[in-house]
Amino acid sequence: MANKSLEAVIVIPARLKSTRLERKLLRQLGDKSIIEKTFAQASKSKLASEVYIACDDDELVEHCLKFTDNVRLTSDQHQSGSDRIAELAQKNRDWQVIVNVQGDEPFINPADIDKAIEPFIHDPKLEMLSLYHQITATEEINKTNNVKVVTDANDMALYFSRQAIPFKRDADSLDDVIYKKHIGLYAYRKETLLALSSMPQSKLELSEKLEQLRALENGIAIKMVEVSSAPIGIDTDDDLQKAQDLLSQ
Repeated sequence: MANKSLEAVIVIPARLKSTRLERKLLRQLGDKSIIEKTFAQASKSKLASEVYIACDDDELVEHCLKFTDNVRLTSDQHQSGSDRIAELAQKNRDWQVIVNVQGDEPFINPADIDKAIEPFIHDPKLEMLSLYHQITATEEINKTNNVKVVTDANDMALYFSRQAIPFKRDADSLDDVIYKKHIGLYAYRKETLLALSSMPQSKLELSEKLEQLRALENGIAIKMVEVSSAPIGIDTDDDLQKAQDLLSQ
């Protein structure tokens, strides 16, 4: 049951066009499309009151209406998923905390979504939050599709990068370095999201192609919460095949 003292909602930003895997959100994964699978997983959250999909295309809206009425058409000019969600947030005055779940995350753990919401219940000063998962394999650490985050002693984000951070200067320090893979789920106070979407894209954001760097560059603190699971995001045909294999198991 959703927490009645905090109006938390999940919004899934959905773009029809994608560069690496064409029309990926409409691709079939088992008996459902990727976007429908993602919506079904997000709907299992116990702390969110509603799940919405924010689409950029009429065809995507029509598809999503087959399984939910919580679909909204937004502008196709938004630069990021957060900007797309902000368009809906402006029209819903009751929303207090908004969770951004990526549309290509059909295996997102609903318990992890709730881990992103719960800290807002206890900390009224918390502005923004995201998740990370520890990784140890060299291939995973060096893969530029895997975004890494470094945090301070209080698990506040210091920086995000596609490069392997922190840099290991000495080979004998390998066992002492902890690599944290960023999981692209964000939770924000409504006013923080609206402020963020009103800011121009920042230099680091444009350089790394990471929207969360806009927040850090403008002094918005991001709390990081560790989770044990790392869902499969679907960006390529290879990812889709892995997802099919996982589903068949």
